[in-house]
Amino acid sequence: MADHSLGTPEQLRQADHTPPLAKAVPLGMQHVLAMFVSNVTPAIIVSSAAGFGFGSGSPDFPSTVYLIQMSMLFAGVATLLQTLGMGPIGARLPVMQGTSFAFIPIMVPAVAGAGVAGMAGLMTGVVLGGVFHFCIGFFIGRIRHAFPPLVTGLIILMIGLALIKVGVEYAAGGAALKGQPAYGSLENWSVALVVIGVTLLLKFFSRGMLSVAAVLLGLVAGYLYAAMLGKVGFGGVASAAWFTLPQPFRFGWEINWTIIIGMCFMSIVSAIETVGDVSGIAKGGASRQATDAEIRGATFADGLGTALAGVFGALPNTSYSQNVGLVSMTGVMSRHVVTLGGVFLILCGLVPKLGAVVASMPVTVLGGGAIIMFGMVAAAGLNMLSEVPWSRRNMVIFATALSVGLGLQLAPDALQHLPNTAKILMTSGLLPAAAISIALNLWLPEQID
Repeated sequence: MADHSLGTPEQLRQADHTPPLAKAVPLGMQHVLAMFVSNVTPAIIVSSAAGFGFGSGSPDFPSTVYLIQMSMLFAGVATLLQTLGMGPIGARLPVMQGTSFAFIPIMVPAVAGAGVAGMAGLMTGVVLGGVFHFCIGFFIGRIRHAFPPLVTGLIILMIGLALIKVGVEYAAGGAALKGQPAYGSLENWSVALVVIGVTLLLKFFSRGMLSVAAVLLGLVAGYLYAAMLGKVGFGGVASAAWFTLPQPFRFGWEINWTIIIGMCFMSIVSAIETVGDVSGIAKGGASRQATDAEIRGATFADGLGTALAGVFGALPNTSYSQNVGLVSMTGVMSRHVVTLGGVFLILCGLVPKLGAVVASMPVTVLGGGAIIMFGMVAAAGLNMLSEVPWSRRNMVIFATALSVGLGLQLAPDALQHLPNTAKILMTSGLLPAAAISIALNLWLPEQID
């Protein structure tokens, strides 16, 4: 139930309403707490895959810190593009932006080991993928019919399933420890279990901000426990600067069509996810349908935010679904509340010491949070699929796309004879599953006897 000291019921349903500052600031912080962990996790995963690692003894700790910084800074910038707008860009609704999980299955193979692109190729792909995403805004309304809950739910489920393995590996000690006695040790798992236990306790047995920030506080508890075990090094935190500005093309510029194609395809998925989030905000906060201008503006902001992020060495941005739930829960539709959250993220992104604290977190701590977060991604996909009428036709589409997509994830060597570009795109699992589900949904007749 909404707090009417924030305004009248009619005002609370208006995006342009500004609550009293003393109330607006805590509400803005609530939005930041709800998305903070999810926002920095992709940066940690990509930096680890690229060989930067995390923890103060990492091979390239400053690069990890920089990626985390930029994830905060450009989540804030993209949020302001959405809430304040700029011409036709932006929904001008309380849309919180953050780094997208959807692109991880494409980004990790790009930079892991020898990689197919490295960080230069990845960031070029982020920029060009963002430009492509921006262009989707011109015709997003005409392609929405191709992405019913059957398709979008399947894709989000596939993203979650692709990431769950990462969470378990981190909880066991990280891929670097594989083959060593310490991998999967009780000590490593105990750290992850502290995170999971505290998160569940706070989520279900507390209220307000304690419940909203349950994953963040669970990670804090795990971090403190790991420090007691002597697993945290603070040397990198002490040496990190207090203030720095982003550096354009810090990781270089390199055209790699494998990554560009993958980024453009996943941009379509991200755009449809944003359409759902904007629709959810309009329905949950104002009991109305989102307008075409709002959906178009939100897609423009998504693409521009991602392109800007790539220029300065950050990862793709998208709207955050958990913050959509907050709008419905608080009953406050004000875009200015989320603007305050975006400003706070920008300030955090200019302080390397904060990024260094996050980067000093042991892998096992992140593993506990990742198990919950990635499981929730899969659960969100299942929730969308619950809206699907399970006719024989829809079951065939789902079964075919899931079998091919998940099968290629689990058995990538089955495509060892494909050219490298095709192999990377196909073994992500996401792209073939999405392509099959979209094509079959458009081509198969509604009735199958």
